[in-house]
Amino acid sequence: MTRCLPSWGMVAGCLSVIFSISLASCSSIQQRPEETPLIEEILHSHPGLRQVASNPEKFRLQIVLGLLENGSDGQARLQQHGYRLGAEYFYPASSVKLFAAIAALEHLEVLRRESGFPLSTETPLTFHPLFPGETMEDQDPSHLANGKITVGQEIRKLFLVSDNEAFNRLYELVGQDRLAASLRRAGLGEARIVHRLSERRTVEENRSTPRIDFAPSAASSYTQEARISAPLAAPVQVFGLEVGKRFWAEGELIHHPFDFSTKNHFPLADLQRGLCMVTQPRADCVGDGFSLREVDHNFLLEPLHLFPGQSTDPVFNSREYPDHWVKFLLPGLARVIPKERLRIYNKIGRAYGFSTENSWVVDTETGRSFFLAATLYTNENSTLNDDDYQYEPFADDFLADLGEAVARHLWE
Repeated sequence: MTRCLPSWGMVAGCLSVIFSISLASCSSIQQRPEETPLIEEILHSHPGLRQVASNPEKFRLQIVLGLLENGSDGQARLQQHGYRLGAEYFYPASSVKLFAAIAALEHLEVLRRESGFPLSTETPLTFHPLFPGETMEDQDPSHLANGKITVGQEIRKLFLVSDNEAFNRLYELVGQDRLAASLRRAGLGEARIVHRLSERRTVEENRSTPRIDFAPSAASSYTQEARISAPLAAPVQVFGLEVGKRFWAEGELIHHPFDFSTKNHFPLADLQRGLCMVTQPRADCVGDGFSLREVDHNFLLEPLHLFPGQSTDPVFNSREYPDHWVKFLLPGLARVIPKERLRIYNKIGRAYGFSTENSWVVDTETGRSFFLAATLYTNENSTLNDDDYQYEPFADDFLADLGEAVARHLWE
């Protein structure tokens, strides 16, 4: 039978969260986090942070610290403390992948209802070619369970090692306009996810998605036809979209700033609010939350916190992918409490000189936690696309020291 479309586990102990299939409605009135002395105090408390803190404009530094505080009605609310939020544009890079995973799970539920098929995160998928030179794809050697491409395996790879191809497949599954609708429904309407990653496509090409076949059983199939997303509304204007002094393009050095006006954009406070909605869906995270089932929330939580070496499918070499591979705060946090007590639910991003971390950090022994999102730009020669960005050790050390400083301030 074929039809076409028209157009983990448990988190125990102090981490237990009661999820609701129908998410609690949070305030739809967006409020900007206050600029408070708290971040300034933390930045000046650690010698490793002072170089960047003394010249935040150069490093395009932005930070938001989020704390869950109970209101008079007993509901937990996210209180955000900001530092230079929105002062200028930053490229979010892979930090947006969290929201592609969310939108893919939401879309899968829509397809289940519309088709009547028992589609799941483990349903095999076939991606048909869309652009010249592409071929049909239905195999995933990393998937030890069945060797097939599935939504679940793409989500696991996306979080565990920040796989770009996995993001691109989820982007193509959902489509640019449905991604935007998911963000808008959650109250994150200023965010824009408008292109694939590490794949050079035009603005128009990024609106196109391929035919995708689902095989829920050996005797049935379901097809989502190729489509072109509806155009999005004009983006919110952001200061500082031109970055650097020069950039490389197709072997030529272009002597003017790199223009990010057609690139992805995600305000730092909204990155944190989105993570709060996933990890604390019954809290007021200043928004309306995502349309995720309880099982989908639980599914997301596992790869969000696992180290690559802890995964059993897919399997990653811990020497190639150490524990801090996609957890920039970990080395600093482990100076405050033992690593075994830490759970870090996060998604990092790194590209074009920008390093971004968006984390929920939990001490599993005491139940204490905080949200921390930060971004900085390191590019001493002001040249983009030359792979000389001072990520290691400079940006890595800063983010690790920031994690340490925040944990000491809050927990000691």
